[in-house]
Amino acid sequence: MEFYELMEVSGGIEDRLLAIVSREGLVDRAKLVPDATLDSLGIASADVIVMLMAIEEEFGVYIPVDGSLSDSRTVGEFLAAIRPHMDKPRS
Repeated sequence: MEFYELMEVSGGIEDRLLAIVSREGLVDRAKLVPDATLDSLGIASADVIVMLMAIEEEFGVYIPVDGSLSDSRTVGEFLAAIRPHMDKPRS
């Protein structure tokens, strides 16, 4: 599922995810557009780990750092990699 489809299906969740990315990554929310690269936003791998921990805590889920997540280069790819884990409660 593409980023824009995700936004239509579950805009509330994506808004909350973007708020966490903005807060934890110290990035202006307006800059978090689907095609923005994490590098161009100054988001390093350590920032991604902090964001994942905040997302896991807020939503009560576990998000493994797997291929799709570690291969994410843009905000849209990052959210698309996280979204499948959002409906699975932490075990």
